[in-house]
Amino acid sequence: MTRHMRILTCLLATIALVVGPTTPEAWAAKKKLAISRVYFEFNFTANDLGLHVSLDGEDWKELEILAPNGQTLFEVEGHGPYATLGMTELFFEGAEPNLADVPLEDLLDMFPEGTYRFSGLTVEGDPVSGTSRLTHAIPAAPTVSALLGPNNSLVISWSAVTGPPPGFPAKPISIAGYQVIVGTFQVTVPATTLSVTVSPEFVASLPSGANPFEVLAIEAGGNQTIAEGSFTK
Repeated sequence: MTRHMRILTCLLATIALVVGPTTPEAWAAKKKLAISRVYFEFNFTANDLGLHVSLDGEDWKELEILAPNGQTLFEVEGHGPYATLGMTELFFEGAEPNLADVPLEDLLDMFPEGTYRFSGLTVEGDPVSGTSRLTHAIPAAPTVSALLGPNNSLVISWSAVTGPPPGFPAKPISIAGYQVIVGTFQVTVPATTLSVTVSPEFVASLPSGANPFEVLAIEAGGNQTIAEGSFTK
């Protein structure tokens, strides 16, 4: 081997160490969705339940979601400009039937526990993938209250959630946090926080009369439950 060939061989070996493997499998492993989530949202006040999906990735043009049993639940494909420019973020809510119309057991059977797989192609034709673990650990609704004081001071409080709603699967519940929504005001707080103070300036911007708010209990597995309330300004 000549001196120049030895130098070239060492240079290529160094590049391989820095860049890493260049096989198709290695590149595919690098094409992961930044976000891939499937989760239940239960509205305790409305007594409805639905499965939501949230995903995010760079410049993908095709995507499908597979249930644990291999059934295709969702497919999307970009056409025209979307086929060449690609798409990134996608969020959608499944229909949320009232549990009086579609029994809870039937809904849970439609979306079994397990790993849901996201699979697709980027605009360059590279595979892109992601996974999400769906559970039936659905939290109970917090008991909510709102206290509107002088000068538009508003404190929204709720009870700690420790288990599932009545009649739901008896799964262990671990609350990751709570989310409070009042109009355009939205904040997520740790599981140890059980009240939020809304600024008087924001409350002053709300219309007179009854104003709704929501408190969501968010389970560690991703499922969440909404409790609705209102206060009169």
